[in-house]
Amino acid sequence: MRQILAECSASISELKKNPTALLIEADGAAIAILNHNKPTAYLVPAETYEWMMELVDDYELGKIIESRHQDLSQAIEVNIDDL
Repeated sequence: MRQILAECSASISELKKNPTALLIEADGAAIAILNHNKPTAYLVPAETYEWMMELVDDYELGKIIESRHQDLSQAIEVNIDDL
């Protein structure tokens, strides 16, 4: 059985009936959308999704920084006063 990673859940039928009511009831939390009692999707408020995408971007930038930091052979030495 798959783990449900949300405190709120609803069936696809409930989602079709009144998606706005589900979002209001969840009060900003993610909602697991279930099909035959198994999660098939997660419904998150736009603000939460945007925040998650920022986290993903930050993580990816961190990976780029980390990989570039390990290869210092192409680094250019700069004096902060010269900038």
